[in-house]
Amino acid sequence: MAVPRISRDTLKARLEAESADPRPLLVDARLKYPYEHSTLTLPGAVRVDPSAIDSSQLPRDRELVIYDSDPGEVVAAEVAVALARAGFRVSVLAEGLPGWIGASLPTEAKAGPPGPAAESAAGE
Repeated sequence: MAVPRISRDTLKARLEAESADPRPLLVDARLKYPYEHSTLTLPGAVRVDPSAIDSSQLPRDRELVIYDSDPGEVVAAEVAVALARAGFRVSVLAEGLPGWIGASLPTEAKAGPPGPAAESAAGE
């Protein structure tokens, strides 16, 4: 099953539009290591674990735009196919997070991985 791609410019325009249509919901489907070791996410994105997709918290009345950290969108496409089969309207962000960041488009900071001091304090 093929899923549509959306360009970063089209997505940016849709996110900034002041239309009555609900804006697409961004879904971060990066694998565990790339997600945990990153300090960036797309604005307002929700996290979905691609190895155990829980769609119960995703809205069915909005388009979902899935992205990952691979410019080839491999994981995002797999997640999009699974969500499309479950009845969601989905598309994949073309070129993923690297393309978005490379175009200097807006991102949000997220907590990075815990450092050695945080890990040792948590273990005490």
